[in-house]
Amino acid sequence: MPTMVVIGYRPDLDQALQRRDISPYYVVQAPSIPPSGRRFTRVADMENAQEILRAALGAGIDEVAGVLTVHEMGVFGAAYLRQQLGLPGNADSKTALYFRDKFLQKSRLPPQVRRARCRYVSHDTSFTDLADDLGKVFVVKPATGAGSLRTNIVRSAEEYAQASELFSGRSDVEVVAESFIDAPEVYLDGIWQNGALRWSSMTRYHLSPLSAAQGGVLAAHLLDRRRNPALFDHMEILAGQVLGSLGAPDCVFHMEAFVEEEGLTFGECAIRLPGALSPQINKLTFGVDLFDAEISIALGEELTQPLGSGVPDRLHGYILLRRSADGNLTQEEFERRFRFDDIEYFSSPDTPLGPYGKVGHAIVSDPDEVELQKTIEEIVHFNEVGGGE
Repeated sequence: MPTMVVIGYRPDLDQALQRRDISPYYVVQAPSIPPSGRRFTRVADMENAQEILRAALGAGIDEVAGVLTVHEMGVFGAAYLRQQLGLPGNADSKTALYFRDKFLQKSRLPPQVRRARCRYVSHDTSFTDLADDLGKVFVVKPATGAGSLRTNIVRSAEEYAQASELFSGRSDVEVVAESFIDAPEVYLDGIWQNGALRWSSMTRYHLSPLSAAQGGVLAAHLLDRRRNPALFDHMEILAGQVLGSLGAPDCVFHMEAFVEEEGLTFGECAIRLPGALSPQINKLTFGVDLFDAEISIALGEELTQPLGSGVPDRLHGYILLRRSADGNLTQEEFERRFRFDDIEYFSSPDTPLGPYGKVGHAIVSDPDEVELQKTIEEIVHFNEVGGGE
């Protein structure tokens, strides 16, 4: 059975590999470990390409068929492994960097792409310098971060000092600051192949990932092209400009943008599987399996699954459920109040927190986008206040 080296562990991708009769070998960052029965090697730093290569070479794998990553932090290492092992898929680690480093990415885009102003921040960059350059409100975050971790909106010198404490201060390319964009955020998940957009869908966040990382409930739902034809057209044009100018390889991608009155402002673009439950709601709504597409690209296969853009019967959305304010919610209470396509909720106080503080998830659907958004908002509110509202 061929083996796929996978940087990071993700249960839904693991299931997709099993369906393809591909044996995964995981390279994971300590202290994370895959479940019992999975082969793996732990590394101290998932972004250390040398350590990842040593882990792969030291595993003694007989037949490596491909490499892929489930995390943003593994994009560069995956490209480097492919290069060193002569494997299919993107083996250009320099190109991978333009999809990891936020300053490099925004600097390389063509002038017609609206974007936040972005610059590196060193330990001796002052608040006044940044405020004069980027505006009175700006964002400080890791140059190669993911999931809004260590990302802070800065409005004062005191907040800037607090944000700076999250970083080592030993590197001039560790941190970036960007002008702040206060606008709704949407994202395009899709497949880029042979230098063109092959398929995509658009999703709207209930609130920004940054707000979710700071205690909110992360939720999103797919948009209906019939309700938003101009927005879809503009996002697809933007995707072509961004992925084309950055020299994107064949990939599954995730691109975020802000919807302002003047038009779309580019956020960032990643060449990896979308996070949270985006692959699941795309499969349920459109029948497009992004896990399978990612595996095929990593194996160097032509994509054969149908990727039509027909009108779906129902649109889907997801919620990453948190503990409620009163701590007393149970899955049964959710199910008594709402109808779900899928729900899993662990009410025990000992349940470990997942990304964005999640202790469960829910998927809901509706033929009408407006009704779907309304339902998600009601579930989020119920999750936040608990059963005693």
